[in-house]
Amino acid sequence: LEIESSRLALQKADNNKTKQFAEKMIKDHTETSAELKSLVSSGKVQADAPSSLDKAHQEKLDKLTKLDGKDFTKEYDDMQVSAHKDAVSLFERYGKEGDNADLKAFAGKTLPHLQEHLKMAQELGR
Repeated sequence: LEIESSRLALQKADNNKTKQFAEKMIKDHTETSAELKSLVSSGKVQADAPSSLDKAHQEKLDKLTKLDGKDFTKEYDDMQVSAHKDAVSLFERYGKEGDNADLKAFAGKTLPHLQEHLKMAQELGR
């Protein structure tokens, strides 16, 4: 969702601040996705990598697709704050309590970037 919604933001957002944030989200989330897929393909993490968005995330993307300009930007910015709050919480918990050492290390390494993304997302609406 982060990557696909950010691709939309490059086309539909009505300000450069949001577009610059979207570019960073595409770059950073593409890199972390590749790293996570590598952990799965190496066998260090046992998981089935999804090949498409789940229903809830697809609905969010569909909603964004129907918006333009200021309306799009507000929805995208709000969505990014919410998504990054959830991600920070998840990565904090797994980094402390997770049962897979490689995944815990990934969570610990990725958490500061997610915290930075959250801060940036919170500043978009200002």
